Amino acid sequence: MTQQSPKPLQHPAVVNFRKQRAASMQLRVADWITRFAGSMGFVYIHAVGFAIWMIFFEASPWPTLTLVVSLEAIFLSTFVMIGQNRQAEFQQIKADHDFSQQELELKTNTELTRAIHQMTTELHRRLIDEAADGR
Repeated sequence: MTQQSPKPLQHPAVVNFRKQRAASMQLRVADWITRFAGSMGFVYIHAVGFAIWMIFFEASPWPTLTLVVSLEAIFLSTFVMIGQNRQAEFQQIKADHDFSQQELELKTNTELTRAIHQMTTELHRRLIDEAADGR
């Protein structure tokens, strides 16, 4: 019998963020385009496509090529900004979650410290009282 490795724990902000992104078709498409545009496959397809186009299909490819590449750059830069906005949003969600958890932890630690102080004070008082009573 093979043992499956446990699924790695993920930050709750990551889980919620991914659910939110998966719920929107537009965001899924933008994520796919951004992921593909940032891959070497994208580079290879363009290099081959432009080479074939320039060599076999256009007598004077430069004006049209300049137009196509400029339009593509406009759209790709938009997808880069979408990706940057997504990353910034995720970082803010994670930072907010981490802050609230740290504040809760600080409050709990403060309460525990006060309780320990009270118990220590009471224990000290009882020990002093017992020593004064001569027990």
